[in-house]
Amino acid sequence: MIFYPAIDLKGGRCVRLLRGRMDRATVFAEDPAAQAQAFEAAGCEWLHLVDLDGAFAGRPENAAAVEAILAAVSIPVQLGGGIRSEETIDRWLSLGVRRVILGTAAVRDPGLVRRAAAAHPGRIAVGIDARAGRVAVEGWAEETDLAATDLARRFEDAGVAAIIFTDIDRDGAMEGPNVESTAALARAVSVPVIASGGVSSMADLRALAECGAPLDGVISGRAVYEGRIDPARAVALLRQAGASAR
Repeated sequence: MIFYPAIDLKGGRCVRLLRGRMDRATVFAEDPAAQAQAFEAAGCEWLHLVDLDGAFAGRPENAAAVEAILAAVSIPVQLGGGIRSEETIDRWLSLGVRRVILGTAAVRDPGLVRRAAAAHPGRIAVGIDARAGRVAVEGWAEETDLAATDLARRFEDAGVAAIIFTDIDRDGAMEGPNVESTAALARAVSVPVIASGGVSSMADLRALAECGAPLDGVISGRAVYEGRIDPARAVALLRQAGASAR
């Protein structure tokens, strides 16, 4: 299992939202590239980036910050937020993003996901953000009637690299992840699932690692910035969990 520290970008700075609300943003770092370097120095093997402004605007809004991060680190980066066209996908992949995350596009334009996954094997992920089990889009501002599991199953044969599942009600709230829903999704589909939302302690990481479902990794943001999760220890814990599972 892989530990993904999260860098959420708003106005060029590292922030965390409370339950997906842009008006409840806390700034944790002014220099995203320096923060990325700190995560790499701690032994993190991947970074999870989200262009929050882009998610609402429907186009990249924090490109300068993302490019600065790409120039500052050598570990792979996955990026989501406002990526809704083949041109944007191609641009980010050409600039060095290892994996692009499509969220709103997976609901609005599933054909884009399939075309991108075929054109870029192993480099396209689907982001499924859910509130009370229902998928939300447009930067979590709009809820749909679509169940998270139903959306995930639509892309089982598309060749996507991963599904990133976020429980919006837990995100940034420091109340623990929705282990049951995350595990159920991971068992329901063959695509690797990465857990996100509410991961606030080492105990939460252990709970996900020991849930019995084939999770590929875990994302955490606020807990890392507040010192509740030490990145180096998190990497070691999940690496050990993955080795034990094999």
